[in-house]
Amino acid sequence: MRYDEIVELLSWAGSQERPVRVITADHTEVLGVPTTVDTHVTAHEAWLRPLDGESEVAISLGEIREVELL
Repeated sequence: MRYDEIVELLSWAGSQERPVRVITADHTEVLGVPTTVDTHVTAHEAWLRPLDGESEVAISLGEIREVELL
C-alpha cells in the first residue's frame, strides 16, 4: 500500500472505532483499533489498542506495509 493510503485508512478506522489488521515490513501482524496516527516527522507512528485489551502499541508508519479493516 502507498503511505497516503495507510495513513488515510488508519485515521478513518480510528475515528470510527473499527479494528484493523496491520502487516509490517518483517511480516508481523498486529490487530487493534487505531487510537492515534501521528505523521509529524518527530513521531511518524500509529498507536493501536490491541483487541485483547492489553496496553497500546506503537508502530512506525515507515514499517507498515498493509492495513485492512476487520
